[in-house]
Amino acid sequence: MEEQRILFREKQRFTQFWLWALLLGLAAILLAGFVYQVLLGGTFGNRPLSDVPLSIMVALISFGLPFFFYWITLTTEVMPGMLQVRFRPFHLKPVRIPLHTVRDIEKVTYNPIGEYGGWGIRWGTKGKAYSTSGREGVLLRFYNQQSVLIGSQHAKELFQAIEQAKALGKGIAE
Repeated sequence: MEEQRILFREKQRFTQFWLWALLLGLAAILLAGFVYQVLLGGTFGNRPLSDVPLSIMVALISFGLPFFFYWITLTTEVMPGMLQVRFRPFHLKPVRIPLHTVRDIEKVTYNPIGEYGGWGIRWGTKGKAYSTSGREGVLLRFYNQQSVLIGSQHAKELFQAIEQAKALGKGIAE
């Protein structure tokens, strides 16, 4: 089987300032409490944990949580006749969308919180959305299912690649 030619590929991460400020602020507070209790001999909080559980909690939250959010990626690939979306680590395999099932494609500016309840893999009244940041994307309307929005930092290029892939896919299907 020959390898598919990739017309468009985009890899995105969560880049919201407020999210990283919250994650790193929480990490800083826990690290300060760890230093105060374990290294300086004080007690951290009204009902302090012993040193071992505190160390485990600090490691998991201060290092693990920011690493987890950094590790989350949304990868979008467009190939002739096919669109693939993978939201790592939530998708073990990419979600494959055959473009012959797409009725209409539209480049959109949307309100992530108002229309879909935020970023990530979201379900809203307008359908399903895959996004990590920003307000632009491509909306896919189908013949027999709810719409899917793919958030993108390069929505114009994604839109053009999907149109091209849909046209190329017709030649493959015939």
